[in-house]
Amino acid sequence: MEEESLKTRHAGSPVRNGRQRYQGYIRHKMLALAGISAITFSLIIASLMAGSSDMGIREVLSGLFMTGDEHARIVVWNLRMPRILTALVGGAALALAGCAFQSVLRNPLASASTLGISQGAAFGASIAIVVIGGGAAMHEGVSFGNPYITIICAFAGALSSTIVILALSRFRDMTPESIVLAGVAISAVFTGGTALVQYFAEDTQVAAVVFWTFGDLGRVTYRELAIIAIVTAAAAVFFLLNRWNLNAMESGEGSAHGLGVNVSSVRLASMFTGSAAASTVIAFCGTINFIGLAAPHITRRLIGSDYRHLLPGSAIMGAGLLLASDLIARSALAPVILPISAITSFVGAPIFLYLLMKGSRR
Repeated sequence: MEEESLKTRHAGSPVRNGRQRYQGYIRHKMLALAGISAITFSLIIASLMAGSSDMGIREVLSGLFMTGDEHARIVVWNLRMPRILTALVGGAALALAGCAFQSVLRNPLASASTLGISQGAAFGASIAIVVIGGGAAMHEGVSFGNPYITIICAFAGALSSTIVILALSRFRDMTPESIVLAGVAISAVFTGGTALVQYFAEDTQVAAVVFWTFGDLGRVTYRELAIIAIVTAAAAVFFLLNRWNLNAMESGEGSAHGLGVNVSSVRLASMFTGSAAASTVIAFCGTINFIGLAAPHITRRLIGSDYRHLLPGSAIMGAGLLLASDLIARSALAPVILPISAITSFVGAPIFLYLLMKGSRR
């Protein structure tokens, strides 16, 4: 009887109950991550099947595993797979950047668009196409300048907004809210600069700038995809190594300081790393709206704010959202491919508004 009583007391001990609650907490996170991953994988299969080529699942799989005819291999590996991989890597990069921005700035609206990164990229691309422009690379009848000059200038323009913000925060003791407002002001400056460049451009150059801002995953080659993947992987490693710092900053700067976190250094490094990842994607793919804003919010609703799980969950969610948007862009009016930036806005904005309304009701 005494032994039975000891076992009963041990079974109901606070230590055991706490362990069980923690295991349930982790199990919930893992199940949510598995669900997001399963949905993203199903989108990959659907994207492989979608296209103007009349190919069934057998032909797609034979082309995927290099056992089919040459036509199937070309369609899968030269046309569809680059878009799919670009959507996966680019969506993950934008979502990771948005997640980091929202954490270190403690502002749910922080993203590449609100910090001026997208607008800076558009300004850099317009300078390359209109002012520097030289050579004539054609895409769907629209003449671009040297595409690599456009990519370099777009990257420089995107990163320049971050450098200005970081410089301002370095010389002036700006609050996180002030940093976001500075990003909005810089966005307006770059938007005005882009409009001014277009005003003095020829019609074909204006068309090229506008087409670039539409965003297009199909313009990325495997070589360029490798660059995006390397930058994204480096950013993901950095954020995962700082996951505990981000968790500490979630409870406020005072608590983070008390736990030994150098808040200023973590904020600056996270903003630069996130900006580099987002700038790389935007420079190669053009403007892509809403992924970096919506993906972290959706994931936070499903998983919570623990950055050990929120970071990988946001990356997978961002990849899935961009892949779903590209699938809609290719399928809605096939064989016409709609602008990816418009689709991401149509997909992301209603979801984001729903989450905001749900949160306000709570």
